[in-house]
Amino acid sequence: LRNPAFFWHSWAHWTGKSCSPLPPCPPWFSRFGRRTTFVLPLILSIPLGLTVALAVDYLMLVIARLLFGAMLAGTFLSLYVARLELCDPPHRLMVTMSASFFWVAGQLFLPGLAVACGEWRLLQGAITLGLALLAACWWSPSLFLESARWLLATQQLEKGRRALLDLARGNGVSPENSSPTGEPLLAELDSWPGGSPRAEYHSVCRLFSTRVVWKNSLILGFTAFIGSGIRHCFTRNLAPYGPHFYFPYFLMAGSEAAAVLFLCLTVDRFGRRAILLLSTVLTGVSSLLLLALMQYLMTWLILALSVLGILASQAVAALSVFFAGEVLPTVVRGAGLGLILAAHTMGQAATPIMDIHHSRGFFLHHVVFASFAILSVLSIMLLPESSHRPLPDSMQEGETQHRPPLFHPSRHRRRQDQLPLLSTHSGASPYDPDTYAHLVTATKKMLDSRAGPAGTWGQGNPLSPEP
Repeated sequence: LRNPAFFWHSWAHWTGKSCSPLPPCPPWFSRFGRRTTFVLPLILSIPLGLTVALAVDYLMLVIARLLFGAMLAGTFLSLYVARLELCDPPHRLMVTMSASFFWVAGQLFLPGLAVACGEWRLLQGAITLGLALLAACWWSPSLFLESARWLLATQQLEKGRRALLDLARGNGVSPENSSPTGEPLLAELDSWPGGSPRAEYHSVCRLFSTRVVWKNSLILGFTAFIGSGIRHCFTRNLAPYGPHFYFPYFLMAGSEAAAVLFLCLTVDRFGRRAILLLSTVLTGVSSLLLLALMQYLMTWLILALSVLGILASQAVAALSVFFAGEVLPTVVRGAGLGLILAAHTMGQAATPIMDIHHSRGFFLHHVVFASFAILSVLSIMLLPESSHRPLPDSMQEGETQHRPPLFHPSRHRRRQDQLPLLSTHSGASPYDPDTYAHLVTATKKMLDSRAGPAGTWGQGNPLSPEP
């Protein structure tokens, strides 16, 4: 593992994963939808995986792994986005975190597969075989449906109608009488004025012309980069205390599972923004304590702070990606989330970079990322809250997402400054609109009668001014 070529292979693979969302996302996600951007990279990854397994020299291996990582990133991104758009708000978090558990299970299964294969070329061939079996089912649309939300957001009404009908039939719902108001489910699509409108596609460049959407994307990309980049500062402290059989690998996989479980139990209850803020604070505080007091702390306290920092940084990275998927509009969700995943993967590249240089500059790396973690605490306060809310579809809906107030009133009783000045009774008020109208009419009649038939107002009136 100390061979520099191993780290260059990891660097090439991570670079491919991080760079893949940048060029392909605008045309792929904006033009061809979620299903095509899943099937096409999956099919292309098969010959690239075989090329990696049969590489004859170092340059061929690096280039093939670079492209192979890019294709895997495209499949992962399309699956992540389609899963978000398929779920309703109450189940969105649990479905996404359940998929993260499968991701962790695959990471834990990989070392066993490597031991069974015995050679890295056979391992690469086994992975490519699994991808080929998955790609063999590409012809079945029922295994991976196109996102009806994306089709309707881009004004592809006919395709969106067919996708909704497929979903309704798959769930055993009748489109004719499924609406609670008794109207057909697709009546609005049928009654669209002027026929089917022209499809509207949006590229990732639209993000830069917005204000709120770009701000949210920038903050969440920054926190995802910090959550993945600062992790090396904590794992380095645990290396001397653990076994040497792939201890960092199993530690990171186990901590990711614990972080996902923590998010499942807390995010829906306390909100996305609050848990992201808490995780970032724990990451920054743990990093600063280890940075300033490492030589004065006891061994068990160093281990405790390092484990806490790993768990918190895993939660920050996972929640940042999930949060970004909820606040980005549907028309640019794939491309925008690709940029944020690219920032997340670039932070992961800090580990092989530091290992290549034998941890030279580790102190500066620790200082920079600890400062970034503290700085991101202030920026998280500018994010909106997306818990139990529908996904925004258009850019206009994304621009209306603003941060909620910092303090909310209690549910059970009002705050003191919201109490009325005069106490009200539970019964009907005597000053209802009808009573007030009768009072005004009677007052006007009284004033007209006192004015006299000649209209000489003020004669004999003690309140009238003297002539």
